[in-house]
Amino acid sequence: MRRGRPQEKKEEPEAHRLNRQIRAPRVRVIDGEGNQLGIMTVPEALDQARDSGLDLVEVSPLARPPVCRIMDYGRFKYQQKKKTQEAKKHQTTVQIKEIKVRPKTDGHDLETKLRQIRSFLEEGNKVKVTMRFRGREIIYAERAMEMLFQIGKEIGELGEIEQHPNLMGRNMSMLVVPKTKK
Repeated sequence: MRRGRPQEKKEEPEAHRLNRQIRAPRVRVIDGEGNQLGIMTVPEALDQARDSGLDLVEVSPLARPPVCRIMDYGRFKYQQKKKTQEAKKHQTTVQIKEIKVRPKTDGHDLETKLRQIRSFLEEGNKVKVTMRFRGREIIYAERAMEMLFQIGKEIGELGEIEQHPNLMGRNMSMLVVPKTKK
């Protein structure tokens, strides 16, 4: 834990320049309804925005001349924030769950592991099945590969093998993903 002065939250820089922050001498102006008002100087555009009680916001600074829109900037920021929150809400995160087995894992224990794999796949997560070899168990690599393929067959209705079993050092792993619904 760090001690000392509390960290200050850094405010994010504004994504858009508005009103007096606009540096270009001439800008293309679009009103609140989306109609083009034409190219004018910044003071003229600021007068237009002030008359309608709104802000002048530079929306496309790289265009020639830059494009500015007359809008309520606070409302615009609020709507942008709501859009990003809505996008996050509909976003699904897929996790990779790991199940570890050994070459000498008994049949009943394997059934328990299979139930666990099925539940992970039903939740929509990927499952990495890892076979761990200790000592001289590496001589059972062929049997272990057959065992992993057997696991793949057992969960065939829920998932499919994305990455076939491969041996890396003392571990053999296989990646199983949930079947896509058609």
